[in-house]
Amino acid sequence: MFAPKIAAQVSPPPENPQSGAVGMEGSISAPAPTQPATIAVPSDGQTFSSVPITVSGLCPPGDDLIIKLFKNNIFGGSAPCIDGSYEMETDLFIGENELVAVVFDALDQAGPESNSVTVFFEDDSIAAVGRPTLSSNFAKRGANPGQTLTWPIDLSGGQGPYAVSVDWGDGSSPDLFTLEFPGTFDIEHVYERPGVYNIVIKVTDANGSPAFLQLVGVANGPLAQDDIGTATDFEAATVTRVLWQPAAILIPFIISTFWLGKKYQLKRIRDKIERGERPF
Repeated sequence: MFAPKIAAQVSPPPENPQSGAVGMEGSISAPAPTQPATIAVPSDGQTFSSVPITVSGLCPPGDDLIIKLFKNNIFGGSAPCIDGSYEMETDLFIGENELVAVVFDALDQAGPESNSVTVFFEDDSIAAVGRPTLSSNFAKRGANPGQTLTWPIDLSGGQGPYAVSVDWGDGSSPDLFTLEFPGTFDIEHVYERPGVYNIVIKVTDANGSPAFLQLVGVANGPLAQDDIGTATDFEAATVTRVLWQPAAILIPFIISTFWLGKKYQLKRIRDKIERGERPF
């Protein structure tokens, strides 16, 4: 006798997504930057009587690099590295300020420190006592276009109430509001287009003392052609540099060469005349 064969039943594949599924994500490691940024402006030993000041210099080649500035080892702002250079505004502490710029990659890995530049800030006004300061735990923060980017900012010192201005770097009108007391407050914005933007925050206290902080805001996604120029994009932004130095060097050379040629031509004509020959 033979046992009857039983047909195997194959279950249809499950529909996705399934509840209770576990997702996994990770990041691909990459070496940290190996070349340091530099501080070209301001000069070492320079003294200032007003803020903000501009800090600028060179930075190594690479994608999605930002520069973090530190004042006396305290975070003082950030800016994107674009075409091998950066620029940002920052305020200063009363007295001596040691400035150091550090390049960071997209994984927040730090490169070597820049040259150290020491500058001084002198403010003898009564308002200088207990000046306000701004800081943040984030040098760069981002969101998708059309979504709200929220950024916590720390305000300390000074005398309330405080007038706050936030320029989001995308051409929109700055956000203006007031704060009664120091502490942590949130700034919020919706970017319409992808890009990398310089955010400048200014706070002025009741005594007229200002505080400044520059940060890097990111609206995720590739830039469209008509977006170029409206945002500061690491890859798409271009900086036009006029190489005037070579031209300045060549102009005297061209003039002297022309003058020597004319002098030589006149000498030949004079010699022909003296020999009784036709000059032409």
